[in-house]
Amino acid sequence: MTSTSATSSHLGGIQVAPPDAILGLTDAFKADKNPDKMNLSVGVYKDASGQTPILRCVKAAERHLVETEATKGYLPIDGGPDYRDHVRTLVFGSEIDSTRVCVAQTPGGTGGLRQAAAFLADQMGPTRVWIPSPTWANHKAIFASEELPIEEYRYLADDKKSLDAAGMLEDLRTRSKPGDAVLLHACCHNPTGVDPTLSQWKEIASVVSEKRLLPLIDFAYQGFGTGLEEDAKSIAEILSQVDEAFVCSSFSKNFGLYSERVGALSIVSADAKTSVSVQSQMKRLIRCNYSNPPRHGAAVVAAILDDADLTTMWHDELNQMRTRIKDLRERFVTTMKSTGAGHDFSFLLDQNGMFSFSGLNPMQVDELRNEHSIYIVGSGRINVAGMSENKMEQLCGAVAKVIEG
Repeated sequence: MTSTSATSSHLGGIQVAPPDAILGLTDAFKADKNPDKMNLSVGVYKDASGQTPILRCVKAAERHLVETEATKGYLPIDGGPDYRDHVRTLVFGSEIDSTRVCVAQTPGGTGGLRQAAAFLADQMGPTRVWIPSPTWANHKAIFASEELPIEEYRYLADDKKSLDAAGMLEDLRTRSKPGDAVLLHACCHNPTGVDPTLSQWKEIASVVSEKRLLPLIDFAYQGFGTGLEEDAKSIAEILSQVDEAFVCSSFSKNFGLYSERVGALSIVSADAKTSVSVQSQMKRLIRCNYSNPPRHGAAVVAAILDDADLTTMWHDELNQMRTRIKDLRERFVTTMKSTGAGHDFSFLLDQNGMFSFSGLNPMQVDELRNEHSIYIVGSGRINVAGMSENKMEQLCGAVAKVIEG
């Protein structure tokens, strides 16, 4: 046997990578011995007991699949046809000619974003991508992994509570160039929860059209904002003024299928002929990445949407989650007022979805973690969907202490 010291090391110089800014907090949370600890960092929905539930419609669909599934053979490169048809309907309704929309099933919404980045790098460029400031922490890394040039446009106003619509439009109008891609959050902006109004979406669409930008739309939270159809209106508004767009969908949140990694990349082309070419290149890129997607999670989504009763059940459960998140926002605002800390959090009531930008600074975030075992992202982002009714006073009391401190 050759001595280790006699051979040169290929891997010995590799440095330890820094922990993920969000998932790394989960590791610290698990190691925390405080029985009253709270994890409000990772974007998962939790019920009143602190568990991430499996939806009843999902359980019913899985029972059906166990009884009827006849094969574990490979799916097509771009995923199951029935699943892809349902994605088209959920995202675009009947407003867009389906022959213009090619869909690929991807491993979660993140997989959809990564395939979109690969397509931009391989077929269009590489294309410069404009991302909002702030945005989801992983966006920049995903586009950088394909060596796409990245620029930022203003999004959150200086008050950290509202949209800087004027700054956003000015940046896109004066700094972007035709052919650039612009990343847009269709609803429930992560990390702020601050969304444009429909009239503002019309202005955004106008600038995107005027500057001949390519919309790259992250649609991770459909149904968690106002409703399934209502949350898609931003996409419809964009496509009323432009002929092409990328849309990255996730069904982690609205179906509770976090661990199943169910997502999609939809690319809208100007015509059916172009769409055929786009689909072929999209499949080529997938083939040399993960070859083809996993079956189970997408089969669950398709089974639910194939069955009218299960679809109704899903709509009801989704509505319950969305309503409860809004109730948790209201409880937090009301309870914070009762602490007498003197900090008004009522701006959270105008935000949408799972996340809110609390306005807490990094020092206060550290104090929450170190002194109270409450974990939120360093930027001050709070996962409202991780709050608990029976721990609301504990949470607000801790927040009041760090604010007063």
